[in-house]
Amino acid sequence: MARNLRGLDGRSASLRDRYAAWQAAGAVTVTGLAGTPEPRSIGEPAVARRLLEGCLRMGGHALDLPVPEASPWGIPHPAPAFTAALHGFGWLDDLAALGDDAARRMAQGWLDDWLARFGSGNGPGWVADLAGRRLIRWVHHAPFVLGARPGQRAGAFLAALGRHAGFLARRSHDAPSGLPRIEALTGLLYAGLALEGAPQLGHPARIALAQEAAFCIDGEGGIASRNPEELLEIFANLVWAAQQLAAAGLDPAPGHAEAVARAATVLRSLRRGDGALACFHGGGPGSEGKLERALAASGTRPSARAETAMGFARLAAGRCTVIVDAATPPAGAASRRAHASSLAFEMCSGRRPLVVNCGAGQITGESRARSMRATAMHSTLSIEGFSSARLGAAGLVRGGTDRTLLHRPARVILRHEPLPGGGGGLVLSHDGYVATHGLVHVRRLELSGDGRALTGEDSLVAMEPAHRARFARMRDLSGRRGLSAAVRFHLHPDVAVDLDPAERAVRLILRSGEDWVFRAEGATLALEPSVLLEPGANRPRPTQQIVLAFVQTETAHPVAWTLAKARGTPLAVRDAEAMAADAAAPAVPDYQPAAP
Repeated sequence: MARNLRGLDGRSASLRDRYAAWQAAGAVTVTGLAGTPEPRSIGEPAVARRLLEGCLRMGGHALDLPVPEASPWGIPHPAPAFTAALHGFGWLDDLAALGDDAARRMAQGWLDDWLARFGSGNGPGWVADLAGRRLIRWVHHAPFVLGARPGQRAGAFLAALGRHAGFLARRSHDAPSGLPRIEALTGLLYAGLALEGAPQLGHPARIALAQEAAFCIDGEGGIASRNPEELLEIFANLVWAAQQLAAAGLDPAPGHAEAVARAATVLRSLRRGDGALACFHGGGPGSEGKLERALAASGTRPSARAETAMGFARLAAGRCTVIVDAATPPAGAASRRAHASSLAFEMCSGRRPLVVNCGAGQITGESRARSMRATAMHSTLSIEGFSSARLGAAGLVRGGTDRTLLHRPARVILRHEPLPGGGGGLVLSHDGYVATHGLVHVRRLELSGDGRALTGEDSLVAMEPAHRARFARMRDLSGRRGLSAAVRFHLHPDVAVDLDPAERAVRLILRSGEDWVFRAEGATLALEPSVLLEPGANRPRPTQQIVLAFVQTETAHPVAWTLAKARGTPLAVRDAEAMAADAAAPAVPDYQPAAP
């Protein structure tokens, strides 16, 4: 019944969108652009080159055009998420970043075909967040797409901008709270400030955007989904809106600047050593340079990074950065892309990622994305066949079928422990396995003051009499052989790995030349295949994972490990080589964990 109601709500919203798009015809007459727009949303030339080759990677799906010059609008799309990304015009950022004649011709051709097919208000792109995203890109890149256009063709473009302005005036407030509403209201603000003929829209959009920013960014600077990349997208839209207001000689409404400042503090804390965002709860590292540009444009002053931000704990010393998921996973609608990643961590040495999580999986579709949410696809401990949180029933949302997290850890404990001589330590635990096995996962992490050694201990512990009884029942069901579990460390594909069985050690060599050694006690050490799913990549990248497997027969079983720089590795290294994507990656191992 609930799913039927969601379906009815979706159809009702779609009808309201269509009616609003029809009403918006002629409601706002745009005669031109106010001033010369600045391309604040900046894409990647490498992505544009793939587009020119007819290779489209959008919304977690791939499509190869029959011929590179073909329009993408009149052919079948692989999934609703692909269609949504295409209609959002984010690809225009990439073509404008490349900026040559071929990129301009493609941008103009795709835009012309969109206007001919959908400019009258029909098609799947007429929802508030996509319309706002689209209008922002059209304004940012208007000189690029209009540079060689006759006046007649520019007229159709301006008419479409007017329809977008009227549509957003009617539908932006009904967009889902969070990023969708922020995008819709930012688009409406752009319409009021950047389009000649729509000044009446600017003030209400300015007020509404500040109110939504204050609502969806909490007092600590985080958001309900705990998705760092989603926070970055919200932050970037708010910064663009503030820049647009400043260009018009206006200040943001109360609450807007404060929300930007809070979010900036969190984003700086979640920035890895390589400058990218930590990848948790469905978020990727962010497009190259976007975080730095947004932080610089925000005008916020850097401050001391918080030890805990949006539920993530941070350790940093020397060249080493460690970021740990140290809070309960998101709940309800905010968990539609959340992962069962409690106590997982990512680690960088300098700007070289070393230990990572496997990614969000959107580039390979919903099935792979669901499997990527399993605990086994994160650098933490998991019990064989189980995740620390489980997926609930499917709920239909635009762009695909997502599942919320159920049976999440109810209690995640974090304690910071300063260490003598600098560095820092964390003691963490979660109860995600208590209901199923009576066991609490306890993790201790210590980073030395010079950043040359990370020491850890992972334990599964039955702490209370009822927990011990539940563990005993589960152990008996296994024929008293015990419960199989493993601590996993997924390695970045650029890390060269060499297993030394005799010394029970793994040697890890980074492309910077740094030499690290991993050792462990209390478990069987092995290397197994893994993957890293990077946004925008042609395919998942094969990599390896260190697996510490053990069988638990008692109520407590500690596994100790160290990851330290080898003797002779210098304190500082010259690391001038740029990290390049491995375009010729071999086939991905068929590694599919149980979905959470």
